[in-house]
Amino acid sequence: MVDLTNVYAAAEALSGVLGVTPLFKNELLSSKSGARVWLKREDLQVVRSYKIRGAYTKMNGLSEAEKQLGVVCASAGNHAQGVAFACEKMGVKGTIFMPVTTPKQKINQVRSFGKSWVDIELHGDTFDATYSASIEFAEKKGLPFIHPFNDPLVIAGQGTIGLELLNQHSDPIDVVLVPIGGGGLAAGMITVFKQLSPKTKIIGVEPAGAASMKAAIAQGEVVRLETIDKFVDGAAVQCVGETTFAICKNGLDEIITVPEGKVCSTILRLYNEEGLVVEPAGALTIAAFEESGDRWKGKNVVCIVSGSNNDILRMPEIQERALLYQGVKHYFLVEFPQRPGALKSFVSDILGTTDDITYFQFSKKNNRESGPAVVGIELQHASDLAEMRNRMTKLGFKHQYLNDNFAMYSHLIG
Repeated sequence: MVDLTNVYAAAEALSGVLGVTPLFKNELLSSKSGARVWLKREDLQVVRSYKIRGAYTKMNGLSEAEKQLGVVCASAGNHAQGVAFACEKMGVKGTIFMPVTTPKQKINQVRSFGKSWVDIELHGDTFDATYSASIEFAEKKGLPFIHPFNDPLVIAGQGTIGLELLNQHSDPIDVVLVPIGGGGLAAGMITVFKQLSPKTKIIGVEPAGAASMKAAIAQGEVVRLETIDKFVDGAAVQCVGETTFAICKNGLDEIITVPEGKVCSTILRLYNEEGLVVEPAGALTIAAFEESGDRWKGKNVVCIVSGSNNDILRMPEIQERALLYQGVKHYFLVEFPQRPGALKSFVSDILGTTDDITYFQFSKKNNRESGPAVVGIELQHASDLAEMRNRMTKLGFKHQYLNDNFAMYSHLIG
């Protein structure tokens, strides 16, 4: 297990290597909620995420003989960058396994930080598949493995954020919202706050499509989720660690799950309104806070902004998911009468004056009275949906709503 002594030792090891990330009060969130909201800006780390803390701490704890062998790690991107940074800094050879689905931006960043000291192996579609391949490789080669979360030294490194917070904030902190993937950061924060600030509530935040810690706590043991939504790649794991679970099961005051669409809405709002660029995992805690309303009115609340490694090529998907979540983007399979003017009638009689067709795919079928078309429509207001569907039915446009049919939606639109 991990104790406060380990965290202090990690802070000493990181001193002179990493700077202290700032703690900023967010006036917009504060004014909307009535709480005093602070953002711990781990997105401003040298590798743009907190993962460097645990990675460097673990590698610093290796013996010289182990460093000479070289190291292996598995990561969806941020831990890999931390390991790559440490490899180059310490002159240690590293083999880094990453999912095939990892955004190119993160892969390029790993190469940039590791330079000639790292080799990258792309394997598997999920972190868990990548992890299995990396463990097999490390055992076969007899190399030290740098786990992204299930390691006492990694947990201690992540816990240094807690020490910084308590030094930066003079008033008592009532709530800390912590993103959870494998649970390393949450375990580190619990280790610090339960001893130095026991009245502070530590609340974990997971993506709804990959809530592995919530499932483990509900079952009373580590469980493996059969399927996950991989969108929040920095926090999407099928199975949390045994060590992190042992700390989190009694140390977390609560777990909040956030829909991936809400995360996307938060990413776009932060970018458009506050000039803040965050990755999906980095937006988790702010998204959870936004959904809480005035729950923490009058309280000091800290949101950990865990990373900003967001590939700009993902923005169309982020916008799409946000619009679907907000209820203004809708897809239908519409049976169009195969007669002149049918499409014109649909546009003029079905759509409202502020509605817009964003997707249209139609294939004319000979000797048929009607032909199917996949139609994507963006509304001005979510409340306009019911009336639009009523008009479609009334005017004889038979249709099937696709938003609720994920399999069909993915096949036709994805």
